[in-house]
Amino acid sequence: MSQQTYELVLLPGDGVGPEIIAAAQSVMSAAETRFKVTIKTDRRLIGGAAIDAYGTPLRGEDLDRCNQADAVLLGAVGGPKWDDPKAKIRPEQGLLQLRKGMGLFANLRPVAVMATLSDRAPIKPELLRGVDLMVVRELTGGIYFGRPRRSWRERRGRAALDTLIYREYEVERICRLAFEIARDRRGKVASVDKANVLDTSRLWRSVVSEMVPAFPDVELEHVLVDSMTMHLIREPARFDVIVTENMFGDILTDEASVLAGSIGLLPSASIGAAWSDGDARRRGVYEPIHGSAPTIAGKGVANPVGTILSLAMLFRISLQRDDVATAIEAAVARVIDSGRRTPDIADAGSEVLTTSGFSEAVAAEI
Repeated sequence: MSQQTYELVLLPGDGVGPEIIAAAQSVMSAAETRFKVTIKTDRRLIGGAAIDAYGTPLRGEDLDRCNQADAVLLGAVGGPKWDDPKAKIRPEQGLLQLRKGMGLFANLRPVAVMATLSDRAPIKPELLRGVDLMVVRELTGGIYFGRPRRSWRERRGRAALDTLIYREYEVERICRLAFEIARDRRGKVASVDKANVLDTSRLWRSVVSEMVPAFPDVELEHVLVDSMTMHLIREPARFDVIVTENMFGDILTDEASVLAGSIGLLPSASIGAAWSDGDARRRGVYEPIHGSAPTIAGKGVANPVGTILSLAMLFRISLQRDDVATAIEAAVARVIDSGRRTPDIADAGSEVLTTSGFSEAVAAEI
């Protein structure tokens, strides 16, 4: 295979972000050597770091650069320094600007339980056997973006309003993606809504149901969101692909992260449409699902697995290099299975590694 060159934007962000991005770069370098690819990186600021430097959580020129690159690898944003809920400028706004500005409408969060770590989760190991699911969360619609939204004071006290709105095309594109993903997995989709109460959920359920004839090889199940919170704990192995709206997805993915044993293990991808007809690559931002973890920043104990596996997703989805992605995932599994672990997933027999030590071990396996 001839030498291929890719351009990535790195957004380390805040807290442990710079440490885990550095860890991913070690793995990236090993992949460059083994697979004879060239990766050009451009490091930019986002979140609190950008607020401190520029007075804004994401500059327009940095967003433009993200749109020009093949993909974006992000660390984390936020921290106590910028936590004032009354502040007009907040780190998280940078993430929302990034997603909207890059047209990223879908958040993919795979949750697979490694057999050697099943005892790290607060769930009975027998319930975790065979868990391998993908949550597909709609990312740019729903109550987080609805207008109007406001707060006010009236005679009987304070009041506030948020608007939950979904349009047919928003539901159709996210659910089409979920069906397509299921075709390459076990062929099952669970669509999560609250159709017994919400008009938006009734629209959601109608649109999803109308898509079934186009995917005769995929089995569709409708699940109410409150029931799903129970099913994820009682029978998580039952599910393959779970698709849902923005707020429900935000809540369910945090719940599902508990299944893996540590929030530091799980990756995510926020992706948009394919580049063009005939080009299956998708523009995307890849990041671990954990936050900036300011209490452990700079201590070298952050788990970089979520970031390293996010890098693997980046190679698979945005660069269409499944060979590189598979090699990274296999290297991570070998290191963990050998007993080399970061403190959050270590047990009495583990060799405890630092953030950089773990990434170097993965790089060596590649």
